[in-house]
Amino acid sequence: MSSKKQHNNPLDGVTAKTMVTELVNFYGWDILYAALRLKCLQMNPTIPDCLTFLQKTEWARNKVESFYLHRFKRMPKAHADQFDVKPRELSFSQGIVPGDPMPLTIETIKEMQAQAEENYKAARRSRSRDTR
Repeated sequence: MSSKKQHNNPLDGVTAKTMVTELVNFYGWDILYAALRLKCLQMNPTIPDCLTFLQKTEWARNKVESFYLHRFKRMPKAHADQFDVKPRELSFSQGIVPGDPMPLTIETIKEMQAQAEENYKAARRSRSRDTR
């Protein structure tokens, strides 16, 4: 992680503990588990246990940071050229400010996941047709 200050990234200066605490207080453990599918959020979850897991597991930390950034802070999703950039390294145009957290229920999460799966399958079909 860069030590350079990023004034245009809402994750700048936010610790994992702050992030997890805000997410749990707003959404609760059940919704976080439904959205992120991390086992540390499922059975008898605690903030310290979750933080230990995130500290050891970079992909999970990136997943939580991305959720915090795009669902909780409502910042725009990365463009195609930024797809592989980690959430803490993203930069946003000046003037873009965080919004209110996205209201989520287990039902809306399942709908979004089904739509994402359908989009993924459609993209795979399209790519396979293009390679023929």
